[in-house]
Amino acid sequence: MVAGREAPAGSAPAPRAAARAAAERLRQLAGGRLTARPAVGVVLGTGLGEVADRLEDRWSIAAAETDWLAASTATGHAGRLVSGHLGGSAVVLLQGRVHAYEGFPAETLTRGVELLAALGVKRLLVTNASGGLRPEMQSGELLVVDDHLDFVGHDWSAAVTANAGSDVPMRRAGWYDAALNATAIEALRRVALPARLGTYAYLLGPSYETRSEYRMLRRIGADAVGMSTVPEVVAAAVLGLRVAAVSVITNVARPDALAATDAEEVCRLAADAAEGVWAVLQAFAEREDSNG
Repeated sequence: MVAGREAPAGSAPAPRAAARAAAERLRQLAGGRLTARPAVGVVLGTGLGEVADRLEDRWSIAAAETDWLAASTATGHAGRLVSGHLGGSAVVLLQGRVHAYEGFPAETLTRGVELLAALGVKRLLVTNASGGLRPEMQSGELLVVDDHLDFVGHDWSAAVTANAGSDVPMRRAGWYDAALNATAIEALRRVALPARLGTYAYLLGPSYETRSEYRMLRRIGADAVGMSTVPEVVAAAVLGLRVAAVSVITNVARPDALAATDAEEVCRLAADAAEGVWAVLQAFAEREDSNG
């Protein structure tokens, strides 16, 4: 597991020059429809792309046309950047992501967050579809992540700071913002959706876990398992963003009665839980916070 790190207040490195250039190019292409200071940035995970369709005044562009983001090859990831409004707040979303199992290097996995930071985002919501590891879980519930286990083992902070020349000291209190987590839990309870805090285990994929792997992960404290999110969370913290992560539990691992799972089924179950992600996004967009 890679040790957590964070830049001290006021000294977080700037996003790469290339990310800033991509952000400026996007603003020019958008013709005024991409605000200089979005209230919230979002990374939409597998099957959650329709959340972007709910925004008002939408403008979008394919990831490959940004001159910075890579195009995703994974099922359930549209590979677009979408901007728009939720009420009176500006929001920018990555409608899908790229994964390490697609063959991308570490520095490519963090580029989406670097671009959102360059666009002015200060609060970030990262989402994913994951497998539940607690037997009492149900498909469709949401896990608000308050810690993670990283079994992929790259130094994600180095991927961000490689060109910034900045050392990043050890983080003390974890990657995830406690106040944003509390807001997420409250928002989900307001719409009567089951939610809990828990630990997310990050594995490379793309294959799903074996019975023995499920048992091991549960014994060491994981509540859900997936193939993303950790690189983006670490990148966000290094860049000084406040970050929360929400996992949609699409299937529950029961090692003694293991059921078949495929990408299409995961996408369908994740889409059914989009209402919960939307509720969290609404709460983040409405949040009055002078610190961003």
